[in-house]
Formats: sequence, C-alpha cells, structure tokens
Amino acid sequence: MATESQAFYGRWARLYDLIARRTPGIAQLRRRAAAACRLEPGDTVVEMGCGTGANLPFLREQVGPEGTVIGIDFTRPVLERARVATADYDNVHVLQGDATQPPLAADAPDEIDAVLATFVVGMLAEPAGAVDDWCDLVGPDGTVVLANAAPSREWYAPPVNAVFRAIVVLSTPPTTQLRYEDDPARRLEQKIDAAHTRLRERAVAVADETHVFGVVRLTGGLLG
Repeated sequence: MATESQAFYGRWARLYDLIARRTPGIAQLRRRAAAACRLEPGDTVVEMGCGTGANLPFLREQVGPEGTVIGIDFTRPVLERARVATADYDNVHVLQGDATQPPLAADAPDEIDAVLATFVVGMLAEPAGAVDDWCDLVGPDGTVVLANAAPSREWYAPPVNAVFRAIVVLSTPPTTQLRYEDDPARRLEQKIDAAHTRLRERAVAVADETHVFGVVRLTGGLLG
C-alpha cells in the first residue's frame, strides 16, 4: 500500500503542487495552521507529510532565520518540489521518511517546539497512535496542530459533501474504483475523528476551528 501511494502521489506531484498553492483561500488556511503552532523566533518545528512544501515558507516566517523548519514526506518527486521551493532558506530542511517513524535522530535539535500535520492522518493505518508519537516528540509546552479535510457538519452539508466524496474517490489510490465495500469518505472521517480526538485527550489546552464550508478541521493542542 505504501509503495502504491508513493507511486500515485509521485505521478501527480505537479498537479498536487498546483492545488496546494493555488486553490482559492488555501494560503490563508496554511498561514492560520502555521500560526496555530504558537511558534516564536528561534523555535524548531517539524511538518509531518510536508508534500510539495506549501506550508514550509509560512512556518519559516514564524521561526525566523534563527529557527529550524524540518519537513518530512515519503514521496521523492513530491520532496524534490519542496526542496526547490525552499532552496533560498538555509534553515529549512526536507527529509524523506515516514511520518510515523520520522528520521529525526541526526537532524533534529534536542527539543521540538511544534509538530504540524496537514491532510496526512487520513493516509495512516493508525492515526491516533501517530498523534501519540507526535505529542511525545514535542517538548514541554510544545504544540501539535492537525488540519484535515472531512465531510462537513454544517446545515448546508449535503451538496458540499457530495463534491467532497467525489474528490476523495478521485484522490484515493489507485483511483480505478467507483464502488467500494466501505465508503472512502466515511473511512477518512473515522481516521480524522480518531486523530483529532486523541490530540484533544493529550492536550491541556485545545483550539478547534473549521474552514472551507466546514470541510477543513483545524485542531491545535498545547501539550503539558
């Protein structure tokens, strides 16, 4: 499954990069996610599943030139785009690896101040377990921020969710099925609910927001 996903996202890296950077309102959402990390100049932040690097400049704005930004993703063609996008920043590092087993031993400072994961947990087999690991990774008073797309719960949800489900089907590897034994959108929602619930359980202070017609859920958790 991992190899299949790598091939899929690698093949569509250019399109995903365009969507990640040019979708109306997406820059504002990414800036909000970076701000939710509660970073200060000189801090260290790790993005799990950084993709083509669309969030990395916003995180670099938060930590300044004296801070450190580390982006991790498992798909090489996607990472190459991230490296090009951040080539001018000597304090932004892009590493190939699994978000559930981040390759940080040799590259990270002693303390991680924040972890950001956007549109990632729905791809993981055990999203709640990954959130536990990310919470353990940050230091005292650190922050973990999750942003994910899931079916809307607003009163106008039915037409929004119909479009959302179509997007999920088209973006779920291998995209050769129109019918599934279990609904991909429902499976995605279950994973996202599990991840965000675990973060709320681990955090001493939580901020929840919704964006884009209620489809994007943003949860920031301050760890004690």
